[in-house]
Amino acid sequence: MQLETLVIQFQNKDPKAFEKLYDMYSENICGVINTIVKNSDISQEICQDVFVKIWNNADKYNASKGRFFTWILNIARNAAIDEVRSKSHKNSKQNLSADYFVSILEDKNNLDDKMDAIGVKKFLVNLKDKCVQIIEMLYFKGYTQKEASEELNIPLGTIKTRNRSCISQLRKNVLG
Repeated sequence: MQLETLVIQFQNKDPKAFEKLYDMYSENICGVINTIVKNSDISQEICQDVFVKIWNNADKYNASKGRFFTWILNIARNAAIDEVRSKSHKNSKQNLSADYFVSILEDKNNLDDKMDAIGVKKFLVNLKDKCVQIIEMLYFKGYTQKEASEELNIPLGTIKTRNRSCISQLRKNVLG
């Protein structure tokens, strides 16, 4: 079955289409969420919430604006960032064990594997290092543009401009 047909069935509230799309995308979506949240239990909850949200807002997906997976990925990324910024999440991180910091370092070392798992790595090949760095920070590590600006000691306007141009170049790589 073609993806377009499956998405149309999903938008028409076909539960079997939902199940098929969930099977296709849930592992990658949960992985991206976990990259940002750094807690597998919370990531699973957010992932479930994301799929409920896309089910309830299926009519808002517009194929002319981008791919279905990208639409879900943006919703998931935003939900994960909202969780990280929430007061309850910050409070739960006040008494962190050393294991938490070890896992952060391991996650940063395995970012290439995670990016490859969702099929992004092959499109980053022709991008400049500064583009890869910006994309990693903003889309895979959950940084805001302001946080990336501070971390890299680069003006916010430069981060915004690079992000736009890097995403434009990435889009060209994807479309071939």
